[in-house]
Amino acid sequence: QVQLVESGGGSVQPGGSLRLSCLASGSIASITAVGWYRQAPGKERELVAGITIGISTNYADSVKGRFAISTDNAKSRLTLQMNSLQPEDTAVYYCNANARISGLTRTYWGQGTQVTVSP
Repeated sequence: QVQLVESGGGSVQPGGSLRLSCLASGSIASITAVGWYRQAPGKERELVAGITIGISTNYADSVKGRFAISTDNAKSRLTLQMNSLQPEDTAVYYCNANARISGLTRTYWGQGTQVTVSP
């Protein structure tokens, strides 16, 4: 099992910045990929940024050049630095981890943190 707890959401004006953090605990050595997703009202959950451990990092086109995802070597902390925030970035942001446990890939989610961008 992997437990994920997000923090760092809040309200900011357009052009501002926020930093989201996600603390992972449990079977973190088994984590193979991590990411941040978001879900705006009335819309489906979408990938914002993700890391396949030791392989690649990818971003949604809408956030490229503005957001940066990172994780520590122990895979215990996942961070999303968000700059130049715009109203369309308003959503609940979720931390995500895939872990290989007992031969199966399992997906874990945090509880979500609200990000609101408005004048």
